[in-house]
Amino acid sequence: MTDAVQLEAVSKVYGKGQGAVAALREVSVRIPRGSFTAVMGPSGSGKSTFLHCAAGLDTPSSGSVRLGDTELAGMNETKLTELRRRRVGFVFQSFNLMPSLDVRENITLPLRLAGARTERAWLDEIVTRVGLTGRTGHRPAQLSGGQQQRVAIARALVTRPEVVFGDEPTGALDTVTAREVLTMLRDVAGDMGQTVVMVTHDPMAAAYADTVLFLADGRIVDAMADPTADKVAERMTRLGAWK
Repeated sequence: MTDAVQLEAVSKVYGKGQGAVAALREVSVRIPRGSFTAVMGPSGSGKSTFLHCAAGLDTPSSGSVRLGDTELAGMNETKLTELRRRRVGFVFQSFNLMPSLDVRENITLPLRLAGARTERAWLDEIVTRVGLTGRTGHRPAQLSGGQQQRVAIARALVTRPEVVFGDEPTGALDTVTAREVLTMLRDVAGDMGQTVVMVTHDPMAAAYADTVLFLADGRIVDAMADPTADKVAERMTRLGAWK
């Protein structure tokens, strides 16, 4: 099987001349299909830039990014937008739901934007998996924060993407709700065979992943399989303080 995501010698530099800042430096990593990978590092280590480059939201200054067998380099913004819409799902800290749409309409929005048909059986399965049965007619304002994030996860899954990218997906949630959402993401990878890549600052959140990648100064400096919150926190103390 091919990897879900592959970065080869990816660097990202913002600015020019003396004001240039290297956010990523020669990063190479392969993320297997069906895995749950967490990305951690101190503030300013390049976590968000890593996610943006891997997901096709930003273009590396040099190096190669592949989604499955597709090389992203050289794609124009129109093709990248089409690729993200069809093959990538996103879950952010802010739920980014449309307040005027109900749960069902928010979940199926990516399909409507892509001009694709909604498969009723698949939609019903996703709604059941994320625990929103009986809530599909509600508007976001009628839901708790945890329920809104469940809608965002369902929306990320509805197009059957190759990879779901999470950017601090539990950052705005209380501890109990965060655990529920993380368990759901864990199940998405384990039961559905979905690939999940999550940027987080929280050792407890990272402990739900199969593997944790540690970034420092724009480089991957370590990887940890079978993480625990204590082991991740201890490793982070040797990378610098995190926020």
